[in-house]
Amino acid sequence: MDALIESRDTVNRWMERFGVRFGVYKNGVFNEQLFPFDSIPRIISADDWVVLEKGLVQRVNALNKFLYDVYHDKYIIKDGIIPSEFVYSSKGYMPECEGITPTHNVYAHIAGIDLVQAKDGQWFILEDNLRIPSGASYPMIARMITRKVSPQTFQNNAVVDNRNYNKLLGDMMEYMNDDRGISVILTPGRYNSAFFEHSYLAEKTGSILAFPGDLTVENDMVYYTDLDRERHRVGCIYRRVSDEYLDPLVFEPSSLLGVPNLMQAYRKGNVAIVNALGNGVADDKGIYYFVPKMIKYYLHEEPILHNAPTYLPYYKEDYDYILANIEKLVIKDVSEAGGYGVVFGRDLTPKKLAELKQLIIDEPRHWIAQEVIDFKDLEILEGNDRVERKADLRAFVISGNGTKVWQSGLTRFSRNPNSFVVNSSQGGGFKDTWVMEQVQQQ
Repeated sequence: MDALIESRDTVNRWMERFGVRFGVYKNGVFNEQLFPFDSIPRIISADDWVVLEKGLVQRVNALNKFLYDVYHDKYIIKDGIIPSEFVYSSKGYMPECEGITPTHNVYAHIAGIDLVQAKDGQWFILEDNLRIPSGASYPMIARMITRKVSPQTFQNNAVVDNRNYNKLLGDMMEYMNDDRGISVILTPGRYNSAFFEHSYLAEKTGSILAFPGDLTVENDMVYYTDLDRERHRVGCIYRRVSDEYLDPLVFEPSSLLGVPNLMQAYRKGNVAIVNALGNGVADDKGIYYFVPKMIKYYLHEEPILHNAPTYLPYYKEDYDYILANIEKLVIKDVSEAGGYGVVFGRDLTPKKLAELKQLIIDEPRHWIAQEVIDFKDLEILEGNDRVERKADLRAFVISGNGTKVWQSGLTRFSRNPNSFVVNSSQGGGFKDTWVMEQVQQQ
């Protein structure tokens, strides 16, 4: 116990020295805070990982096919698998991306898939993050520090080495680059909540960390200007800027974070953008409902991993069920992220329940409902005591020349004993995720 406490405190001190912080911009104020690390790892057996890996590859492959289809032939809409209004009313659908074919047909180069494990051991997918999923750098640096301060931890345990994320990411960017030029990571700047991660991943992949103003477009090609005022052709941009701010001539005209004419270079196929623009239509919480159907439709396979039991008020049967059982469901606003817009019916007064019902009646496309999964509590250290808290897992799936799952992940936990919301923006912490090596049979 004392060793665990010492390890936790030492790792957190080192992360503070390295500037490993998470920023939250709320109500016009930017606050940075330590993303607290817990030294008791989440352990995933080799057998469990085999199932997770297959299921994650299957899901991301289907989502990539959906994204290509929805911006090209739209067969899944024509065949009645997904109602057209669900696609075109999605906040993440971007008509400006119609007909654009990304390099090698890949849309979701980096997918952050959020899962929880029920108490019976079954895993459920909570949501798909296909725009700018963040968080891989935190377990990377925590594992690196732990190796330095407690080398015996990994000498005495058969844990899969997770130091290959930078290679997975770098190889994917090189593949997408297609020898057109250099690769850059485009950051909005110092006051972005995940700026630490941007700079860390740039260093680890050997990419250039580019700021707004460093990139320009000329003759439909993208260039980076370095400190010596020399220009370099850019072949791949790992952007950490939201779609609507990427090109002020196409999207938000007031944006100072993007690159004028970037969409023209992208449309011409002269630069790869990681992740592709328009991915938001696939991680819409309403579209999430249809992912199992996508797997069957595109891959002709049964889903290996399942969604949490989900109801869509677009369908009358689901609509009636939600209104009749709202007090025992979790209701989610499909346009929110980061743990915001999540409401547990059991926590509401009769008046608030009635107001929520009316919102669903007025705008059924705006909401989904899910059964509350009593997912696994994991042990954490609270002060000097062991306590149990809710935790999820963000798995990272890299798609380039094939689809690969990083054998690690970001395990986030709630620091509130009464909360199911684990997001870092809601004050949660994180712990290392140990994928155990397969034991060789004698």
